[in-house]
Amino acid sequence: MTSASPACASRFYQRWIAAAPGREERVAQLAQLSLACPDFGALLAHELEAAIPLPRAMRRVRNLLLATLIRRELEGLSDLNEVVSAMTGLADFAIRTHLADLMAELVAAHGMPMGAESGRPQEMMVLAMGKQGGGELNVSSDIDLIFVYPEDGETAAGPHQRELSNHEFFIRLGRRLIGALSEVIEDGFTFRVDMALRPNGNSGPLAASLSMVEEYLIVQGREWERYAWVKARAVTGHEEDIAALEAIVRPFVFRRYLDFGVIDAIRNMHAQIRAEVKRQERLHPDRSNNVKLGRGGIREIEFLAQVFQLIRGGRDPALRERSTRVTLRLVAERELMTQETVERLLEAYTFLRNLEHRLQYLEDAQTHTLPANDADRLVVAQMMGLPDVATLLDRLEEQRAFVAGQFDDMFADKSVPPGEERAELEAIAADPEAIAAIVAHLGALGYEDPAGGARRLAATWAAPRLQSLPDASRVRLLALVNLALPLVATVVVDAGVGSHGATLGRLLDFLEAIARRSAYLSLLSEYPRTLERVIRMMHASGWAATFLTLHPILLDELLDDRGGIDEPAALAASLDAKLEEAAGDTELQLDILRDVHHAQVFRLLALDLAGELSVERLADHLSALADVIVAATVRWAWRAVATRHREDPRFAVIAYGKLGGKELGYVSDLDVIFLFDDDDDMAPSNYAKLGQRFITWMTAHTPAGILFDIDTALRPDGASGMLVSSLAAFERYQHNAAWVWEHQALTRARFCAGDGSIGERFEAIREAVLRRDRNAQADGLKAEVLKMRQRMHEAYPNRSTLFDLKQDTGGMIDIEFIVQYLVLRHSSQHPQLTANAGNIALLHRSAELGLIDPLLAAGAADAYRVMRRLQHQLRLQGSEARVAAALVAHHAAAVTGLWQAIFGLAR
Repeated sequence: MTSASPACASRFYQRWIAAAPGREERVAQLAQLSLACPDFGALLAHELEAAIPLPRAMRRVRNLLLATLIRRELEGLSDLNEVVSAMTGLADFAIRTHLADLMAELVAAHGMPMGAESGRPQEMMVLAMGKQGGGELNVSSDIDLIFVYPEDGETAAGPHQRELSNHEFFIRLGRRLIGALSEVIEDGFTFRVDMALRPNGNSGPLAASLSMVEEYLIVQGREWERYAWVKARAVTGHEEDIAALEAIVRPFVFRRYLDFGVIDAIRNMHAQIRAEVKRQERLHPDRSNNVKLGRGGIREIEFLAQVFQLIRGGRDPALRERSTRVTLRLVAERELMTQETVERLLEAYTFLRNLEHRLQYLEDAQTHTLPANDADRLVVAQMMGLPDVATLLDRLEEQRAFVAGQFDDMFADKSVPPGEERAELEAIAADPEAIAAIVAHLGALGYEDPAGGARRLAATWAAPRLQSLPDASRVRLLALVNLALPLVATVVVDAGVGSHGATLGRLLDFLEAIARRSAYLSLLSEYPRTLERVIRMMHASGWAATFLTLHPILLDELLDDRGGIDEPAALAASLDAKLEEAAGDTELQLDILRDVHHAQVFRLLALDLAGELSVERLADHLSALADVIVAATVRWAWRAVATRHREDPRFAVIAYGKLGGKELGYVSDLDVIFLFDDDDDMAPSNYAKLGQRFITWMTAHTPAGILFDIDTALRPDGASGMLVSSLAAFERYQHNAAWVWEHQALTRARFCAGDGSIGERFEAIREAVLRRDRNAQADGLKAEVLKMRQRMHEAYPNRSTLFDLKQDTGGMIDIEFIVQYLVLRHSSQHPQLTANAGNIALLHRSAELGLIDPLLAAGAADAYRVMRRLQHQLRLQGSEARVAAALVAHHAAAVTGLWQAIFGLAR
């Protein structure tokens, strides 16, 4: 034995090397190469040459591997990844090898188990749970397994074979597999086996069918079992059976909504674990310093990783990763934790796991606590490369303190406000008529109408929807309102404008709407800063309050300062990846499109309310966002056309109106037409299906809401025309049959999404139509524009005393008609007017070309800018776009002046 080897610090290593000649040489030879992915088959074959039974040979492989890992790691030749990969690989190999051997024995005795429904041969799925499932198994760990078989039935027993039910067959197979792995014989054991995670735990059957698993998870599955099943990984079984099992487990583990209720569940589970650890430490003081289950230990890091998986894994498939280390890196990538925090957690995880392994290296014991005697503690410290026990304890405390701090930040119960802030609302909860206390409380907080606020609170609490809530939800909601009342007062003071009552009313409407969605109540309870952001947003905008009430999943966007918006190209790539993952599930794809769109709109709304976006920049962003959504919808809706005749459609969406002019607002509908250029016989019918499907995908009401209302009235021949047009037919129509108002609309049209070559052809057609010489028809053009403007006045009469910013004389529609007339009248001589540059730019360009008076052009441009801003502000408050006439009289006069100069009519 080479006494100089650091591996001799392990008493297991010393005993095993000394027990038989040649072992040290084998270890030394094996230790020369990485063991991250060893050839277990070759190692086993070598042991079987001694003509010993498979269980003994497998145990010898295990002991050889462990001894070699000890040597490589303590000599500084390996790292944590190699150790856990090797142990996981051995566990998988041992299970597969023993299962195949034992299956053959049982089939020889009883025949092959057959599915009663499918008639297929059945194979047992062995599920690795815990650290083996995550690919991070300890050196001296037990393995947590679950046995599942596809379906019930009976074995196909032949002559001299005894028929068994599939259930009995797989229970026998499971028992024999456990014995093969864990029974202690002359060479020890391969792995201890724990079956407690199976359905119904130790009182449940050893093996369960898929249908039994499904029924159990649906009816009896508990919150802590979701945590356990995150790491479930099938080591054996047919691919189709594994896929069927995953389809059962996935919705149980990963909710389709953001499940913030899991924070409280993990908090409670952790409290139970810590209570048991403390009890054991009181009974056995020598078992203190548990690096796995103790304060700031490995389990807390695992909880920190898995809480994000359970919250978000239903909506972000990448987070369904089983490895703790990989999950933490994904959490950093998604900015759910800072990169620095994750790096510190990974550092702590590596330190604690390395320490755990060295504790186990001493005696090959399944232990997680520091040794009781000082001599062994010193050995462990030296195995960790540290000079003494004091240094080890200092390093351990440093790592555990950081982990514990992060754990507390995530899991500390933040929903319980100070006692004196609870008293008033608890009085209302007990007796809604007793509101004097809350009136006094709101008055003390500075509410301008405390009696009105108190009445509103009492009315909300008495609402049937809240009265029928479970007790736990009512308590949580009460705590939220208690937290919110002083925040509302603070927000109103900070803003300097606005009403306590309006903001409180919007908040209570929102809370009442989400009261039955415990996940959202949990989110606001766990993240008090998010509640403050909600209140600030609702105070700033009634429309924002409504939008958030309709789409409460957007609370996730307020959790931190991720902020900002995605660049269109990056957003398109990310959206396409998500839709690809959901391929074949149209309902899910519709929700993905809506969730992505709503999230981006909400981010823009936050920037807008913060004053960081002009109306023009906001419209640019909203229009670019719509382009991304339209393009993705075309691409994926086409894949849903079963009769499609080509992989990529020769189809384009042309945008008109607000989208065409890149002036989209938060609630604008999309004016579009559909063009195709394809000679295939199937083209007209398939592209008609695509157009219909596009509209359905955009307008369908799903649990995530809708995307856009779609208006296709601007297509050739309007409502009586074909939904989709060939490019040639569109060109003929525009040159020979289109009305003047259709050419007006064409001034704001542009290619939006689809086949780029069709977009180029469309633009050429548009240019040719707009640049047509209309000098000979100048009077007719003017008359048609005036006639259409009069029809719009009649269609949208304003019977109020307020000024309608959009429709009234001197309003925005007048400016748009002026620009459209100038483009149609003068583009033949001035082709630069056909650029889709926006109304303000085209007014200035017309003035530069001498077509209109520069002062009148500047006045109309200013009026358009001011009216758009006022319209936007009013819509943010959920109001109509109407103001006191005096507020915009100067601007309306400027517009009317330009109108009269062009059309020669007093209005």
